[in-house]
Amino acid sequence: MNGFSWESAVAVLGLAVPIAAAFWEFLLAGRKRLGYRVQMDTTARDAEASPYAGVLQQMQSADRAPLRDPSFILLRIENSGWAPIVEDDYLAPAGGPVGIRIRCRGRRVVGMVVTELSRRELRGFFTQRGESRDAGNPVVVPGLGVTDGLIELPKVKLNRRDHYKVLAILERDETHIDEAFPDPEVDASIVGGVRGGTIKRTEYYPFASRPVQVLLAVLVLVGAVQSLLTFTRDDAHAAPLDCAQGTLTLSGSTAFAPVLKEAAKQYERTCPGAHIPVTADSFKGSVSGLNTLAEAGAKAELTGSQGLGDRLAFSDGPKSDGRPQLLPRPIALSLFTLVVAEDAGVQDLSLKEVRAIYAGEITNWKQVKGNDVPIHLISRNPGSGTRTTLVHQVLAGKQLLGVTANDCAGLDAGKPGRCEVDSTTTLLDTVAATTGALGHSEVGAVTARDDVQQVRIDGYPATLAGADEGAYPYWQTEFAYTYGEPPADSLAAGFLRYLANEVGKDFIRSHGDRPCAELAKPLLCRPS
Repeated sequence: MNGFSWESAVAVLGLAVPIAAAFWEFLLAGRKRLGYRVQMDTTARDAEASPYAGVLQQMQSADRAPLRDPSFILLRIENSGWAPIVEDDYLAPAGGPVGIRIRCRGRRVVGMVVTELSRRELRGFFTQRGESRDAGNPVVVPGLGVTDGLIELPKVKLNRRDHYKVLAILERDETHIDEAFPDPEVDASIVGGVRGGTIKRTEYYPFASRPVQVLLAVLVLVGAVQSLLTFTRDDAHAAPLDCAQGTLTLSGSTAFAPVLKEAAKQYERTCPGAHIPVTADSFKGSVSGLNTLAEAGAKAELTGSQGLGDRLAFSDGPKSDGRPQLLPRPIALSLFTLVVAEDAGVQDLSLKEVRAIYAGEITNWKQVKGNDVPIHLISRNPGSGTRTTLVHQVLAGKQLLGVTANDCAGLDAGKPGRCEVDSTTTLLDTVAATTGALGHSEVGAVTARDDVQQVRIDGYPATLAGADEGAYPYWQTEFAYTYGEPPADSLAAGFLRYLANEVGKDFIRSHGDRPCAELAKPLLCRPS
């Protein structure tokens, strides 16, 4: 449909159906409605032969003759609409007292009583005030009477949901021998009622009336069609307004890579015109990512471009001095942790002990009350944001010792030593496989593993609360860098906005980090 999708049409239908039904029920069909129910219509045949019939065997007419084929009728007269019914609403001759007539063909009424009134005020319509009852002379009530097979009821004022019941005892008419009794015929009309105001037979529905069942079926069908259209629609034509098209290249921090991989995949689902390839070579460290971005930006400047809209680099902490074209945007407050091999025998180190270990002053775990195992330091390569954060936040700026083995597999198991690896995953695998190993990692990558042990610092685990209180030192701000200011409609700008919205913040939280947008000073993005 041009300018109006089938989804919109179905949605409008889904709203229109209940609105139209409510309009019909409450303003049209339900404005005034007089109804009745036949709650009982049964015979008492063979009562004289029943051993427990009791008084049913003694039913007699006025002349004391036994009733012929006695039967009972119980009718409920009710206001089943939404507007009150008053005496003048009944369509009857002017001044006529009768409002409703009930005809029982083939039967003669021998007794009748009005009972179970919804309000006691209704009793006044069925009794004559100001007159006494003489023996054998019943009080005459205008509009209320019985003649052979006809019951007449007065014009009763009924508020919404008001009702009363009529119980009658009847016997068979001599002219209808051995014939089945037809249903009672109820005759009445009101002014301004539904379908001419004629009284309608109402029913009790344990679930819902037939019109309501039809309405529910229509609504279920509308919901099913909406779901079908949603699951089968062409998402390329239904992308959110903030979606951008093209290819975006991500690089930088390996610690923040898990967040970016999940966010990129979901962004591609939300915005089918976007492509964000993430490979094993995409994230090689913070410095490497910044270098790659700077080189791409320099090449783009040769073509006259002022800002790259197709590249982003992520860094654990701020860039070093220089390269003014790289513009930072704080994304998250990231937590890091020290990890040890299970045979180290330690779970908590003081800050002083950590610094002494990385300075080469403590070389065996037994010196800090651990097992008698040499300490092997597994570190990230230079340029890693995780390593840089360790040096500046934990080691007070003191650089790491030189490596003793170019390949971590070549470390001497009987001597302390240090080696370097190029990614967080490789570091954790190496720590788990190396005797007495100590390494460093972002928290999210460690929580899913059970083959390495996190180490507390001064008794504090790696938590956001500990960072906020200033008790836990190993944290850093995660920055996203662009080369110049990217165009507002570029994929780089769109992805940065995505990371700042609720969906992006959920990805950040799921890896143990805190979105900068949730902090009191999001542009600083530091612990409170």
